[in-house]
Amino acid sequence: MRRSVGSRLPAGRSRALCGVALAALIAASGGAHAQEQAAGAGLVDLVKAQAPAGDARMLVEADSVLYDIDSQSIAAVGKVVIYYGAYTLLADRVDVDRRTKRVTATGSVELSDGDGNVVRGDSVDLTDDLRDGVAEGLELVTADRVAFTARKATRAADDVTTFEEGVYQPCVDCNGEKGRKPIWQIRANRIIHRQGERTITFEDAKFEFLGVPIAWVPRLTQPDPSVKRLSGFLMARPTYSEKLGFGLSVPYFWALAPNTDVTFSPGYYTRQGAFADLEFRHRTIDGAWSIRLAGLNQSDPSVFGDLSGNRDWRGGVLSKGEFALNERWKWGWNIGLATDRSFFSDYDLPAPSSSDAVTNELYLTGVDGRNRFDAHAYGFFVQQEDSTEAGALPQDLDLQSKQALAVPVIDHQVYAPEPVLGGDFSVTSNFTTVTRQRTDVFEYSDGTTRLRGPAGTYSRGSIDALWRRRFVDGIGQVFTPFAYFRGDVFFSAPKGDGVSSPSSETEVRAMPAVGLEYSYPIQILSPVGSHVIEPVAQLIVRPSETETASLANDDAQSLVFDANSLFDYDKFSGYDRVEGGTRANLGLRYVGRFDNGMTVSGVAGRSFLIAGQNSFATDTPYDTGEDSGLQTDSSDWVGSLGLNTNRGLLAYVSSRIDGDDLSPNRLEAQLIGLSGPLTTALTYAFVRKQPDYGLDEDRQELQASGSLRLDENWRAFGSVRFDLVNEEVVRHAFGVAYDAEEFSVSLSYAEDRSTEDTVPDRTVYLRLGLRTLGDASTSIDGNN
Repeated sequence: MRRSVGSRLPAGRSRALCGVALAALIAASGGAHAQEQAAGAGLVDLVKAQAPAGDARMLVEADSVLYDIDSQSIAAVGKVVIYYGAYTLLADRVDVDRRTKRVTATGSVELSDGDGNVVRGDSVDLTDDLRDGVAEGLELVTADRVAFTARKATRAADDVTTFEEGVYQPCVDCNGEKGRKPIWQIRANRIIHRQGERTITFEDAKFEFLGVPIAWVPRLTQPDPSVKRLSGFLMARPTYSEKLGFGLSVPYFWALAPNTDVTFSPGYYTRQGAFADLEFRHRTIDGAWSIRLAGLNQSDPSVFGDLSGNRDWRGGVLSKGEFALNERWKWGWNIGLATDRSFFSDYDLPAPSSSDAVTNELYLTGVDGRNRFDAHAYGFFVQQEDSTEAGALPQDLDLQSKQALAVPVIDHQVYAPEPVLGGDFSVTSNFTTVTRQRTDVFEYSDGTTRLRGPAGTYSRGSIDALWRRRFVDGIGQVFTPFAYFRGDVFFSAPKGDGVSSPSSETEVRAMPAVGLEYSYPIQILSPVGSHVIEPVAQLIVRPSETETASLANDDAQSLVFDANSLFDYDKFSGYDRVEGGTRANLGLRYVGRFDNGMTVSGVAGRSFLIAGQNSFATDTPYDTGEDSGLQTDSSDWVGSLGLNTNRGLLAYVSSRIDGDDLSPNRLEAQLIGLSGPLTTALTYAFVRKQPDYGLDEDRQELQASGSLRLDENWRAFGSVRFDLVNEEVVRHAFGVAYDAEEFSVSLSYAEDRSTEDTVPDRTVYLRLGLRTLGDASTSIDGNN
């Protein structure tokens, strides 16, 4: 007996609330990176069943709903839509057979979940709980637009889903183009998802590029999308260099616990033998730490000649960690040490800091609003080789023993919570102890020397209290009076080694100062835009600096006088020096905003010593201040100008002009342009010779770079750096790249002549990226 209820509801649509449990097919992207998330990159998104809450109810919409009491079947026919929890099922027809406990959906079947994943198929035959069954002509599109199709998908009661003749595609509508197919895909005869084991197995899998199979594996197993970390092999890494030979490492990731893992990367070099590399990582509720150990017994150390790498056993350790004590405080460390200075670079290990030296540090920091505390212990591991040439200058010898050990370096800054005399008040303090085994001096070609750091132990405690308040009068003039006090205590214990060094004693230094800064921003409206012109005058009254020759100077040797530092109260870069003397800083600021979107901003000015001794002209063993532009009572002119047309053209100029003859002592200019497919940058730099700093001749360089998009995906790029003084190319590079959503590749060549080596450094670099699989890169030393 069949009963139809289609005619009883409005507009020919039937609605029924059914107590049938509906399980949805959920698409999830596969895989993650092994070291942080999984043991391999995912290849395919799979369909797996998950039932909604037990009290969820089903809402069915259809042109008609048919009940057959005799056969105990229900059929929803015509534009069927079923809502159940977060899932929606669309089909031309859905049949429920209560005797066989089967549910069949046919005709343009589409199932979507609340996360944006969509499954389509010609037909779906399921058990009555919609958990197990068979789907024909399956197509799955995930929320991140990864696609998977199969001729047939079968799910068994043991939570195993098998996909027949499956194809994985990394994107649909790639690059945002409707209907665009990806360049590559993976086709497999069978894909088996074992949900209990949380694994995916590909059988007879082929990697196709531009429709052509280029790689094949008979069987491949990897973690399913729900797995964040799983033990297994990672991508092998080939290398080559002249001193090491051909090399290959095969990393293995071992997930010891949810918060602990190890990556062991054994390798072999044809010229140096077996290489071991082990990294341990551990994460806690408050932070994380890691340690990496690597080393080998070299088979042919003699290829390193006179360098430190000419030894049998070589190795290194890298470690870092950071932990939160609470929401304001944290502590941590960064460490890199090796048996020799070139181990990290020779074996391509990611040592922290610069290529010249590894900065080892232990730190504790705290931040509370504007207040901060920072305590560091610094040690430096040199990665430069000592010179082996006869008659080498002192700055090229004994590099490690000249490095400073800075323990501790403590900084503390605190602001008054309430205004003091109506203004802001802050106190900044610093305590530093520096130790060297050998004195570090720089010798010039004429035999004169400049001290960079004395041997011995030197401590300094400093405190800097600053008050300032801002007033604005009725016509817009801005008056900012300020006052500060700087106090220092020095403890010196020099280690005599025949080089000039501070005396062994305790010294106290004080620097009080009061000042006033005046500015008057004037706004001018014009038919083309608005302009703000702001003259600025700053007066600082203070005594002369004292005890400059007898005190160590480690942190205030770098001095750059430009438009950015024109109005600094103290233009020294650190605490070891303090600026003295009464000084006036004068300048003009300008900001223009035009109706066509263009903006222009600039500042120019000059500094004058009015009374007292010029700190930047004081004769010290460190020569700080020489050729800085501040060594005369009337400083050089400094200025900067920036332009943004808002139409693809940006320009910036910064300069320091001689105060007497207006010749440039320092000039930097940059022009960046973007026009259609072309992006270019042009940079010019000029520095006048500074014999006191080892610069015996003017430096003048021009650097140009550009990128040209040849079409939607292809681009060519290159750069060149040219020494205008010596009329030679210092460095140049060029390459070509293809960039698409699912695939990217670049090939480049670089040649660097900036070192003193007679043979330039030539490098070929190749990078390959596959969406959802990951990136790979390699480089080859062209000299080899």
